[in-house]
Amino acid sequence: MDQLVTIELFGRPFTFRAEEDVSTAKEVADFLVQEISRVESQLSNKSSTINKQAILIMAALNIANEYFKCQQKHKDLLEIVSDRTSGLLSELNAN
Repeated sequence: MDQLVTIELFGRPFTFRAEEDVSTAKEVADFLVQEISRVESQLSNKSSTINKQAILIMAALNIANEYFKCQQKHKDLLEIVSDRTSGLLSELNAN
C-alpha cells in the first residue's frame, strides 16, 4: 500500500508517494534535506544571493558522486571476494 511522505525544502512542503518501506523513504528524504542544507550553508558563506536551483543541482551532483563512489567500492569488493573465492576453491580442489 502506497503511503505519502512529506519533506520541507526552502520553506515549502513537498509530498511524494512511498511505494514500499516508508521508513526507508523517510530516511532517503531526510538525507536529501540534509545534503541540500549542507550545500545551502556552504554557498551562503560565499554569496549573499543563493539560487535555489543551483543549490538543488549541487546537492544532486554531490549525491550522484557519492553513489558512483559506492558503486566502485562495491565493484572492487566483489572482485576481491571473487579472487579470494577462486583461490580457496583451487586450494580445496588441489587437496
